[in-house]
Amino acid sequence: MNNPVAAGSVGAVRRRTVLDALRRGAVPESGLDLLATGLDRFEQAIDGELETAATGGSVFKAVRGEYGSGKTFFTRWLGERAKRRNFAVAEVQVSETETPLHKLETVYRRLTERLTTASFPPSALRPVVDAWFYALEEDALDDGAGQDQLRAAVDRLLTARLADVSRHAPAFATALRGYRQALQAGDEATAAAVMSWLGGQPHVAAAARRAAGVRGDLDHFGAFGFLQGLLTVLRDSGHAGLVLVLDEVETLQRVRSDARDKALNALRQLIDEVHSGRFPGLYLLITGTPAFYDGQQGVQRLPPLAQRLATDFTTDPRFDNPRAVQVRLPGFTTGSLTSLGATVRDLYVQRSAAPERVGSLVDDAYVADLAGAVGGALGSKVGVAPRVFLKKLVGDVLDRVDQFPDFDPRAHYRLTLRGGDLTDVERNAAALTGSADEIELEL
Repeated sequence: MNNPVAAGSVGAVRRRTVLDALRRGAVPESGLDLLATGLDRFEQAIDGELETAATGGSVFKAVRGEYGSGKTFFTRWLGERAKRRNFAVAEVQVSETETPLHKLETVYRRLTERLTTASFPPSALRPVVDAWFYALEEDALDDGAGQDQLRAAVDRLLTARLADVSRHAPAFATALRGYRQALQAGDEATAAAVMSWLGGQPHVAAAARRAAGVRGDLDHFGAFGFLQGLLTVLRDSGHAGLVLVLDEVETLQRVRSDARDKALNALRQLIDEVHSGRFPGLYLLITGTPAFYDGQQGVQRLPPLAQRLATDFTTDPRFDNPRAVQVRLPGFTTGSLTSLGATVRDLYVQRSAAPERVGSLVDDAYVADLAGAVGGALGSKVGVAPRVFLKKLVGDVLDRVDQFPDFDPRAHYRLTLRGGDLTDVERNAAALTGSADEIELEL
């Protein structure tokens, strides 16, 4: 496997961001390329698909993997790769209560809340819209408009650029005009309220909606038009497109049957719209477990959706097609977990106060022993071990070796897993070895 850290030193901020997240037991929000061991087999296909979206096409991709196989890691790695190509990215967690998939207006709202770019953190909606209006003004000036004609020229460009969108969601263009008018009038409160309405937020003040010339709240059907409008704004403000991740769609299996059927049909409809070319610049990615894709409580419940996602996984995983509509993550083995641990150790050493001591005491053999111990403590289910393993490696071992000259992990550290430290999936795996409340293993 590749070791992305070995190629050279890493900036202090990127290193700290990654290690702080691992210390908390979380997937880092950025810096995933530093840990991307084993993902090189997907790089060429992903880059080709991003190029398709960047040149006006649209892409749908489904990722399957068991809990702990690295689905969130994969999607954030892909998102970082997309940002380097000037894509905007939004990661939306599907859930029955917060983001039900059958209510696409809620999905759109979460999208705008989580929208991020290489320059702006969430929510990047307003900076993107402001950049779009700036681009329209520049284009109008290039076309020969004088300062006294600029306002009318920008309005004409807005109408022309959003002509296709206005056929499906005329309120989107109307609200953009209302936002700009409020800004020019110095009415920040109305401008902010109209921007919230553009982002799909409910319960926007009636006075602000009247000022912008729009009514009511965004609904399920209007969400498609607003997504189309957002893609247009992104493209015209200099972005290559949008990567939208719908994470944990397997939660649909646990909702009421009527809501599940509506959600599956909404997903089918969204996929069809992507393939129809309605959303140029969109890269739509969903993640789920094999049970969601193959079980009767998931995709198989809706045959048309199952047909769109059908991919043959009966062959040797070594020859899986990364270009297929659905790809699987193989999950971790003890070997790949050890390799990842060594990568993290090398990243840590680069800025350690005692690099030689850390490298010596936490050598490859110790990393392998720790990986094996964590996997063993979790019922030999190595696939669910990465989060716990990396948290223990950074927080319990590397930090102590770095700070205490007389600390030897083989002599002074005993791996302990307590129920409160574990997720439900990890706790269930640990239960295979006995009590999940406290498991101790000698290293």
